[in-house]
Amino acid sequence: MHTSKTLDMTQGPILKLVVLFALPICAGNILQQLYNTVDTLIIGNFCGPISLAAVGTSGQPVELFLCIFLGIGNGVSILVSQQMGRGNMDAVRRLAGTATAFLYLCAVPLSVLGMFFGPMILRMMHCPADTWDGAVSYIRIILWGTLGNMGYNMNAGILRGLGDSRASLLFLLVSCLVNIALDLLFVAVFAMDVAGAALATIIAMFASWLFSIVYIRRRYPELAFKILPRTMDRRLLVRIVSVGVPLGLNNSIYSVGHILLQSLVNAQGAVFMAGCSVATKLTGLANVAINSFSSAATTFAGQNLGAEHYLRLRQSSRLIPLSSGAVTASAGLVMTLCCPLLLRLFTRDPQVLEVAILYTRIVIPMTWPFAIFNCMIGLANGIGEVRFPMVVNVLMLWVVRIPSAYLIARFISGRYLMAAFPISFTFGMCAMSTFFLSRRWREIRRLAQEESRSAAGAI
Repeated sequence: MHTSKTLDMTQGPILKLVVLFALPICAGNILQQLYNTVDTLIIGNFCGPISLAAVGTSGQPVELFLCIFLGIGNGVSILVSQQMGRGNMDAVRRLAGTATAFLYLCAVPLSVLGMFFGPMILRMMHCPADTWDGAVSYIRIILWGTLGNMGYNMNAGILRGLGDSRASLLFLLVSCLVNIALDLLFVAVFAMDVAGAALATIIAMFASWLFSIVYIRRRYPELAFKILPRTMDRRLLVRIVSVGVPLGLNNSIYSVGHILLQSLVNAQGAVFMAGCSVATKLTGLANVAINSFSSAATTFAGQNLGAEHYLRLRQSSRLIPLSSGAVTASAGLVMTLCCPLLLRLFTRDPQVLEVAILYTRIVIPMTWPFAIFNCMIGLANGIGEVRFPMVVNVLMLWVVRIPSAYLIARFISGRYLMAAFPISFTFGMCAMSTFFLSRRWREIRRLAQEESRSAAGAI
């Protein structure tokens, strides 16, 4: 059952619906980048390159601990969108309750495990001695915000499946404002360094999660959303896990790969680490359309599969990925031209700036294939085909990106190892395009042809 608060993507112009759905997520992604960037700006200006490098190298261990569950959150979003396409609100209500109960079962154990294994992962990454204390402190504090982080992502996923992409923007706005205020207080005023930035982040996560609970309960009373659900539907939990675990494994494979790549970055020293950390903030801003269009593609595919609108699915297979690629290419061009000026907002250190500019000019102009690749993955995930994208991701990361980075560092120079990213983006786009030759997509095309003939006959 679609309401005025949700977007029905089973009717109307495809690109218009995708853009309407993607715009709030895109704005939210900008806020998310601002959320992440504030730490970098304040630490870079008030603490220095060592603290900047510590925060930059801490992201991968945290990502590794959360990736499986965040994938399950995306699986919930896919299942919700399919049930919305079918108009089965009772199933949506039970999905939301089961997902929330599962959240509480997972969050605390993940926080505890992170306390022990976070430092071990940093050792595997060859974290330099001068950044070790700051990195360990950041990880141990940030993981206490696991419940808030996962809770926000789960609730945002449920709402995306419903067709409500505006809610994520509101949640992120709350989080961003809280984070900025507390960053300034803890780091700039109280001089708490890396620990202050981590503490500000986890408080902001919990604020956003609690706001999302209030929002769902008030705006969607038909979901009967409970803060502490007492039961879960085991059958639905199996379905959530069967869809979400491959997505989570895909994320974990990426996280392990990023840890290996970060070890290469760390081997170049603290200045190179800081430069790469700064540059990733700018690349994130240039790529805000990628996640928003791919999320729109997933919800579009899920709703139209549930509604059995196969012709719309077929039409979207080129329109959505190419639109995302065009937007990303345009943003990348602007960021590349303006990068020297923009990067000076983060740091004034000339050596760090030199690395950041080099990274930006190598990576950003060739990110558009990654945008196309992600939208194709979004369409595949939306119809429940989560394993094919996982295989392509494994190949892209472990067969192309990581070996390319090691070869570049070994035979050319470690300064240029970021060139492995555009190489892998191009491979991923080409490999993922073969999904549209698969048996599953051939069946979609056949059903679309039947739907088209039936519509013509009715006329």
